[in-house]
Amino acid sequence: MSAIRLVDVTMRDGNQSLWGATGLNTAHMLQAAALTEACGFRAIDFVSSSHMAVAVRYFRNNPWERLRRMAAAMPTTPLQFITTGLRFIAWQQADPEFMRLVYRALQANGVGRFVLLDPMHEVPAVLEAARLVKQEGEAEVMAALTFTLSDVHTDQFYADFARALAGSADIDLFYVKDPGGLLSVDRARTLIPAIKAVIGNKPLEIHAHTTIGQGMLASLEAAKLGVSAVHVGIGPGGDGSSLPEANRTLANLEAAGHCVEIDRAALARLTAYWNRLALAEGLPPGRPQNFDASFLRHQIAGGVMTTTARQLAELGLSDRLDAVIAETEQVRAELGYPIMVTPFPQMVMSQALFNVIGSHRYAQVSDQVIRYCLGKFGKPTSPIDAEVLATIMDRPRARELEHEPTFPALADLRRQFGQHLPDEEFLLRAVMPGEQVDAMLAAGPSRSTYTPEAAPLLSLLRQLAARPTARDLVVERPGFRLALHAGASL
Repeated sequence: MSAIRLVDVTMRDGNQSLWGATGLNTAHMLQAAALTEACGFRAIDFVSSSHMAVAVRYFRNNPWERLRRMAAAMPTTPLQFITTGLRFIAWQQADPEFMRLVYRALQANGVGRFVLLDPMHEVPAVLEAARLVKQEGEAEVMAALTFTLSDVHTDQFYADFARALAGSADIDLFYVKDPGGLLSVDRARTLIPAIKAVIGNKPLEIHAHTTIGQGMLASLEAAKLGVSAVHVGIGPGGDGSSLPEANRTLANLEAAGHCVEIDRAALARLTAYWNRLALAEGLPPGRPQNFDASFLRHQIAGGVMTTTARQLAELGLSDRLDAVIAETEQVRAELGYPIMVTPFPQMVMSQALFNVIGSHRYAQVSDQVIRYCLGKFGKPTSPIDAEVLATIMDRPRARELEHEPTFPALADLRRQFGQHLPDEEFLLRAVMPGEQVDAMLAAGPSRSTYTPEAAPLLSLLRQLAARPTARDLVVERPGFRLALHAGASL
């Protein structure tokens, strides 16, 4: 058995899958940085452009500051950025020169590894992105083989895609990404060898979600078949719709005879921190899942399921979740079985939601679904149902989007926002509402420290301070006195 490394997904994919990407702010992450660095992970699945948008929109945290400070605190552990195609925050495919600036800024601020994921598995798109990344820095580039179940996505399909990329010097390694937790042990036994046979000596990693209980077993089988790293979530950030929990994965790998390169004492301390944080912040921990055959059909990734369930709850329609899931299966089939990975699960499940709560199916269609049908996200792997395509395209909005302007050129955006605007601010303003960026900048630097045990008290004090009648507050107990006066901030 060869040595196996672990990749920690807690701060990005665990946070997204279990807590809708809004569970963790910069202070939470900074407090975990030294503990994480001490573990010796192969890399940290840390950020995506969507997570950068969440930092701005929900927390008023500067995502560039977050990157810089985390990279400084973890100098030997690469921070990983995942991107789907040539896009940054906005849904539109961006101007390549704009993306060149994005990749330059990300590397300058501490990203040491990029995951390039093209949902359509279009070779030229991945190679172009890899070339831009390498021209703007020295980060590793990992190509994603995004697993799904369909008549098209066979072992040969993935092997052909991997072979086409493996010859590029800009691609350093590969991983099998299973966002829906669909990879079974039996399929791993044929898929992993087929990929390894065509990528030469380039490493292969496994990223298998545990949404229906298969991720742990698939990861262990992949380790047996020669992958170099297994992706895991720590403590409450593992299991459920996230990835295999790190401590149990470590024990299982060692029981199978593998040597796992990790500092066990540091991992225990990191696990304890995330446990305390989840309890203090009311974040539900991931739990081991039972096998659910329905997921093999609808293939909804955990983060999208969590977000949709929250949206239905906000509308008072929680009882319609099963109907939305069933409709998702039908919509995905009608749209040509797109792989359920960002941005497609959001599109498919949102359309299913519209179909369930609307007056009739496809009465309301999002711009993103129309753009998908127009081929603006690439050519669908399987044909779109002809009747559904006609229904979607036979509306004025479809004709408008067919002729919509493309993503502006970098030079045009520079003229619009100012030639001398710092790159980091410029990139956010180019793709986000200006008022959200203004609010982030006004908030100033993020907090550096976080104490889980103090979180409930601080939350209570914030609520009391928000009441007009609560001008001065005093908390006393033997040996302790805390006074909060009007005008103070927490």
